[in-house]
Amino acid sequence: MRIHLVIQSLASFVFALAIFMPGQMHAQTEPAQPAIQNSSAKSIGKVVMATGSVTIEHPSAAVVQAALSDQLPQAKVGDLVYMGDVVQTGADGRVGINFTDGTSFNLSSNAKMTMTEFVYDPNGKSNSTLFKLANGTFTFVAGNVAKTGDMKIDTPAATMGIRGTTPRIEISDDGTVRFATLVEEGKSKLLRKPATRVAPQPEQGTSHRFNPNICRGC
Repeated sequence: MRIHLVIQSLASFVFALAIFMPGQMHAQTEPAQPAIQNSSAKSIGKVVMATGSVTIEHPSAAVVQAALSDQLPQAKVGDLVYMGDVVQTGADGRVGINFTDGTSFNLSSNAKMTMTEFVYDPNGKSNSTLFKLANGTFTFVAGNVAKTGDMKIDTPAATMGIRGTTPRIEISDDGTVRFATLVEEGKSKLLRKPATRVAPQPEQGTSHRFNPNICRGC
């Protein structure tokens, strides 16, 4: 009788172990999924195009990637963008982002942009944005903030105010910035740090000679 009880107990233990182990293994092998840490954070834009190496860093921790690796995940179409985020492309990367005010940004390869400030209310009067461009080539169409508020673009050379134009900004590794708009039909303006300009001096030693060969009465 005692042997029978021992055998029955062992069988129950083995059965319980068989049920528990697959669930544990499944939990360990299941890939980590992104999680929203702060559901009150509002997105300011969305990725509409991404090719090659594109990453979005979330310093504000509005979105947390629940992964053990320190490497940032690759951005994809549909990913949300939050204020304070840093968007960066690799040598083969390109990304397009549409913002809630209608602004549309395109970043080429080896580009880096930080969404430093973004305040937009369709019915508000204090709208403002500040995008910090570190390097790379950017083309964008300004949205409602540029038309009704204060849109600024910060570059290594200068901070520019945008008023509804369609600019193209190219930032070289040495900090040189080239700025052009579609209105200028491809004409570019080179922006550097302000330099001292010397006013032209009047010409010295210029003599005015009298010409006696004057026609009288002809």
